[in-house]
Amino acid sequence: MQFKHPDILYFLFLLIIPILVHLFQLRRFQKQYFTNVRFLKELSMQTRKSSVIKKWLLLATRLLLLAFLIIAFAQPFFKATDADKSGNEMVILLDNSFSMQAKGTRGELLKRAVQDLLENTPENQQFSLITNNGAWWDTDIKSIQKDLQNLQYTDVPYRPDFLFTKAKAKNPATGKDVVLITDAIGLDSKYVSGFEGTTGYAIIPEAETTRNVAIDSVYISQVMDNFYEIKVAMQAYGDFKDDVPIALYNGVTLTAKTLVKFDTPEKSSTFTIPKKDFNGRVEVSDNSLAYDNTYYLSISKPEKSNVIAIGESAKNAFLSRIYTADEFNFINTPLNTLDYNILQKQDAIILNELQDIPQSLITTLKDFYTKGGNVVIIPAAEGNIQNLNSLLGNFNGPVYKPFSKTEKQITKIAFNHPLYQTVFERSITNFQYPKVNAGYTLSGNALPVLTFEDQTPFLASVTNRLGNVYVFAAPVNKENSNFQNSPLIVPTFYNMGQNSGKTGISAITIGSNQSLLLDAVLAKDEVVSVKNGETDFIPAQQVLSNKVKLSFGDYPETAGNYSIYKGSEKLRDISFNHARTESNLSLENQSVLSSFTKADSVATVYNDITSGRTANELWKWFIIGTLIFLILELLIQKFVK
Repeated sequence: MQFKHPDILYFLFLLIIPILVHLFQLRRFQKQYFTNVRFLKELSMQTRKSSVIKKWLLLATRLLLLAFLIIAFAQPFFKATDADKSGNEMVILLDNSFSMQAKGTRGELLKRAVQDLLENTPENQQFSLITNNGAWWDTDIKSIQKDLQNLQYTDVPYRPDFLFTKAKAKNPATGKDVVLITDAIGLDSKYVSGFEGTTGYAIIPEAETTRNVAIDSVYISQVMDNFYEIKVAMQAYGDFKDDVPIALYNGVTLTAKTLVKFDTPEKSSTFTIPKKDFNGRVEVSDNSLAYDNTYYLSISKPEKSNVIAIGESAKNAFLSRIYTADEFNFINTPLNTLDYNILQKQDAIILNELQDIPQSLITTLKDFYTKGGNVVIIPAAEGNIQNLNSLLGNFNGPVYKPFSKTEKQITKIAFNHPLYQTVFERSITNFQYPKVNAGYTLSGNALPVLTFEDQTPFLASVTNRLGNVYVFAAPVNKENSNFQNSPLIVPTFYNMGQNSGKTGISAITIGSNQSLLLDAVLAKDEVVSVKNGETDFIPAQQVLSNKVKLSFGDYPETAGNYSIYKGSEKLRDISFNHARTESNLSLENQSVLSSFTKADSVATVYNDITSGRTANELWKWFIIGTLIFLILELLIQKFVK
């Protein structure tokens, strides 16, 4: 037991006063003579004995009364178990990722968590609140009430270790009380490290259901004369017995609507739209997460891609049948008559079996690739291997090893490679694969597209996110290979010649560091901006002669359809979507928070902290004791004779 005012205990010496009074207060008895004292002697003995008992009872009660009163004024208490943490800073780590859109028994999890904070946080409580993408330092609940009510969801993942590091860096010398408010979706144990020595609480709101449907991607599956066939790829998490409605909108106009039955987790739906500008969205309705129910997309009116093939005209003949005039501006030219001035205007440059590549062309190709162009390299049977490797070194690409006259069979297709993503609906095994009679061996840094039976690439690719380099391991002429007769020849070269900025769907994932090449000429200090009806921003941009490279980083903050402007001139439409990283609600992992004290609300946290750090004060009990002994003294005075 401890005392707030221990100096008052010196007044206990005053207890000597009643002791002295009782010891030295002598009562004098007068003698009275009676004729017969036989009965009085017995009475005198009884009275004197009762007086002694009463005197000692009064002394005891008065001593205890005075002692209890003095101790009460000294304010005794038992020290709280967590008294040394009373100066801790309160830090609340609130998860506002998209999975918190899930509905619990009282509405959306994030909105309910915010309401809990507003209702149960004491007005005088100072705290710091950190979300996935924001922070409020040393504040109180009234100061941030409006900010909390307007708090938006984000695709930034919930990383409590990173958020807590920010809090420790802000006030490194202060102890921390940490409250995690999260649904624990996708939470890994490595993300809850670094909380040693802190008082940790975890509030884990739970969704009523983990069922959810997410639109993963939308792509053009077929290009017809006047129409596009677009395919919507969807993923279902959990069992859906009822059909799920899906709708396609062009702007605000409903274009098509259908139902999807999820008899398998992965399903797709197909729509046919006119071959013209499209700036809209696809929506599903599943009564679960909202952010992954909408996929925004833009399709610009197709422009012809520019493709040039450098090599012997006869060997380039098969390419003219692929790059037809209705979709491509195709140029077939030998090396000795090549006009270098037209190379930068191309979307793809094909080097078809050149015996020797001049250094001037190597330099031009390096610059072309840097600015987002596609380069296709088909080696000659007896080409200069050092010259070829010198070229590939500029792209950080693979290396050619000596030519070998060994027949090889192509046995594997990378179905997920961008060249073939829209070609095959599923992986196939009974495919008539082509072969080569002789060729080089490719090794080193490259992504295999088509692979030989010995696991070396026949076709490999290198990318810098803007341009691509496609490298063949062998000549593809009919004397050396039957590749020209294979069903793979058309989609392979067709997609190599395409400029994604001129054709296809424009839908960028926010935060994926994707870039876009734009055909535009900017004056000095002129910039392009991205706008829609609600917001606008200026992306990072780099001028590349007659093109502009746009990098979007983590912008915009909100998914939707936007347009790119140069001043007041609209250049093109573009769409942005959030990554589908929070769609699987079954990935809840509460076990990683086992080291934290579980709580059902903020009120429980504050009550637990207050009770653990509030001293058990005893002065009121000593006041009660003082009153009890005062009453006892009065009773003794009245009833003890």
